[in-house]
Amino acid sequence: MTNKPKLLIIYTGGTIGMINDPKTGHLISFDFDHIYQQVPELERLQVSLETISFHPPIDSSEMNPVFWTDIAQKVYDNYANYDGFVILHGSDTMAYTASALSFMLQDLSKPVILTGSQLPIGTIRTDGKENLITAIEIAASKNEKGESRIQEVAVYFEFSLFRGNRCSKISANQFEAFSSPNYPKLAEAGIEINFNTEKAFKSESKELKLFTNLNNHVALLKIFPGFSANVYKNLFDINEVKGIIIETFGAGNAPSNDEFRQLISNYIHNGGIILNITQCNSGSVQQGKYETSSFFDKVGVISGKDMTTEAALAKMMYLLGSQDSREEIQKQLAISICGEMS
Repeated sequence: MTNKPKLLIIYTGGTIGMINDPKTGHLISFDFDHIYQQVPELERLQVSLETISFHPPIDSSEMNPVFWTDIAQKVYDNYANYDGFVILHGSDTMAYTASALSFMLQDLSKPVILTGSQLPIGTIRTDGKENLITAIEIAASKNEKGESRIQEVAVYFEFSLFRGNRCSKISANQFEAFSSPNYPKLAEAGIEINFNTEKAFKSESKELKLFTNLNNHVALLKIFPGFSANVYKNLFDINEVKGIIIETFGAGNAPSNDEFRQLISNYIHNGGIILNITQCNSGSVQQGKYETSSFFDKVGVISGKDMTTEAALAKMMYLLGSQDSREEIQKQLAISICGEMS
């Protein structure tokens, strides 16, 4: 019994934790302290489980940096007592939370696995049971040296384990709800769980570091054909917005709009920071490859390469909150900190 891996399940909310109230027929959250009653299969796993639940549970659309801090703090405070962590979370904003946690919890040597479901765990056809059981198996898995096979923040959904800051939700109604087009899966569950150990992130330091000072004075601008730069003038107010992520076309291209270019130039000149990521699901920003993106290089827009939108936002919040030097923020935006970009 004492040799069993010990895991902490943190239930934040989401579809996975819902069951039908027999009296009303409505979906309600169940008490994860009684998790074995709902998922008796867990008794057969050679894992010791303990749970912490948010009260009240949080709908994933309500997730924000305050709750991210709460989750990260719970992991940090309990880190020495457990072999791994499974975070149950609504799927809609799971990739945002996973990205944020990857920057907030650095130098992990234990797994932090986020999972959820498209159907409530109390329904017959739920995907929640498989997601939960396999996420627990992955979090408990160790190699022949006794080290955790996964030592980073990851998302498990429908037989696939993804790096947390490399995936996005791609479907609202399919069980295969997540994808990671720019980075391979960390593991795939079939008859056996096959780990892609060469692609798993390993920190050189094994001393967990916690960062909770996120600055959410950031903006996200998705350009589109014919957009009016005047509509977005207020986004470029350096007094209110400290960093802007621009989702551009293709390999980082934007229209040659003089008003838009002037907004960008003035904003950067006044101390603002702009990160360029692509709207495409896969591929990378290559500033300067085309004339329509060469302007960005000239004025100091930073290439986000192949970062997801979720990772770009989380990274900007993290750096604005943890660094005082604008030059250091720009430097770190352009490099990989915890596997978020190629």
